[in-house]
Amino acid sequence: FYNSFNRTAQYPCDKSDDFKYPLYSAVFSLVFVVGFIFNMVAVYIFSCTLKMRNETTTYMINLVVSDSLFVLSLPFRIVYFVRRDWLFGSVLCKISVALFYTNMYGSILFLTCISVDRFLAIVHPFRSQTIRTKRNAKVACCMVWVMVLSGSIPTGFLLDTTSPNNTNSSTHFCFENYSKKQWKSELSKVVVFIETVGFIIPLMVNVFCSIMVLRTLRKPQTLTRGGSLNKKKILRMILVHLIIFCFCFIPYNVNLMFYAMVRSKVLKGCYAEDVVRTIYPIALCIAVTNCCFDPVIYYFTSETIQSSVKRKSKVWYNGAKLLDRLQGDSSQSSPSSTLRTLRTLREKVFDSESTV
Repeated sequence: FYNSFNRTAQYPCDKSDDFKYPLYSAVFSLVFVVGFIFNMVAVYIFSCTLKMRNETTTYMINLVVSDSLFVLSLPFRIVYFVRRDWLFGSVLCKISVALFYTNMYGSILFLTCISVDRFLAIVHPFRSQTIRTKRNAKVACCMVWVMVLSGSIPTGFLLDTTSPNNTNSSTHFCFENYSKKQWKSELSKVVVFIETVGFIIPLMVNVFCSIMVLRTLRKPQTLTRGGSLNKKKILRMILVHLIIFCFCFIPYNVNLMFYAMVRSKVLKGCYAEDVVRTIYPIALCIAVTNCCFDPVIYYFTSETIQSSVKRKSKVWYNGAKLLDRLQGDSSQSSPSSTLRTLRTLREKVFDSESTV
């Protein structure tokens, strides 16, 4: 549903929304750079440093896969926004936008899985031991992928996603210029499905889980081991999770509901159309930043990842100090002693990584 308002005579409202193209170009470029760096760091941590895996990290690994695929598709979108012409053919257009919705609603559902896992661990720590297993986490991830792909594949591959800019032009839209017939017959149904399954239900589950965790934390007998320190960590975790969830996903999905109603002519009038056309690009830019914020959730949600990052930082710091010392002592020491020191450093680094 990228910018799918047609600026032809069939829509009499003449307010221009061309501001979206430079906005998209700037924001998507920034998201690509930051998201690529953050997610490559996350991939490195999960694949090379993190040796201990649990249910939460299973959800995070799937989330980083979704984010990484979307980030790698952004250069195609950036070129399109700069040139205002899709140069890469219909298939890549379908893949590009399917990845957007896979990332959007995959992120929502995987974050919901993390929220439910935290709810079970804190509110029902003993009864949930048989439920909170790595096998069940993998099953949940498979179910998320099935639900997400069942929405994104029809959106990306079963619709006519590219169309000429106009009859006298060789330039092409990508996921723009949908007809009124398409909205009434196909797109409105897709919006109802993805908004219900991919946003409204997960939002309710996240709010419920957070409220129940907060109620549990207020009980004096909760988390007696570790006391207020653990409670502060969990409160910070919940706060970060909810802020990112609400900031990234609520503006876009609420506006998308009104957007669909305007396009399906449930809501009529130029004022309603102008409002959703103005809000939509801004909300979309906010939504795509989720792939930059997800690594923040990884850090605050998992103590295993926190300890991994701290260990790695300490190893790098000690390694840099040792190398500086070696450079200072190289003129006074023999090559064999320098080689022994380097071997010791390598063994320390290896031991530190293997114990994470």
